[in-house]
Amino acid sequence: MQEQNSEMSKATLRRLPSYLRYLYQLNKQNVPNVSSTTIANGLGLNPVQVRKDIALVSSVAGKPKTGFVTKELIADLEDFLGYNNTRDAVLVGVGGLGRAILGYDGFRNYGLNIVCAFDADEKVVDTSVNGKPVYSTDKLKGIVERYKIRLGIICVPSAAAQSVADSMVDAGIKAIWCFAPVHLTLPEGIAVKGEDLAASLALLSMQLKTPPLGE
Repeated sequence: MQEQNSEMSKATLRRLPSYLRYLYQLNKQNVPNVSSTTIANGLGLNPVQVRKDIALVSSVAGKPKTGFVTKELIADLEDFLGYNNTRDAVLVGVGGLGRAILGYDGFRNYGLNIVCAFDADEKVVDTSVNGKPVYSTDKLKGIVERYKIRLGIICVPSAAAQSVADSMVDAGIKAIWCFAPVHLTLPEGIAVKGEDLAASLALLSMQLKTPPLGE
């Protein structure tokens, strides 16, 4: 496994998980070898770009005619992305989206283990959602500190997101995955990834309004 290239583009980092998902599918079908061209065709990408991306993260050498060994390439991608190193996380906000995330078993493939959830609603506190216990938000700090959890997921309404983020940081969380469409103001050194579903929908809507080339 090669060391991570600090100059790797965000576009490359966004493509790598899609390569891994595609390889998982091939592995389930017992496909022993795969070429960069096959991956590119399967994902609608440029084969040259795929080869360059793989070369940055994998020690596996593709062979003429046979390509890469599927399982070896999967192992290198999992290692690079950290998916074989399980990360414990907590989730705050057990509404519709929070419940959906708690119920998604696919996170296990990517090294994410949601230990438990928190909510301010007494109706859901001390219950279980998809096998995950739900605690009162006032227990967040104690549990995060006790289990040394460093990743937090925010699924609360926008108005409460900053307060939840502050509580997470105070508890020792170092990385936050936020599904509330807000800009969080956090101390230096805290990693934040925001998922703005409304913005994504707006982008798709704009693309629908743009006629394809040639029309």
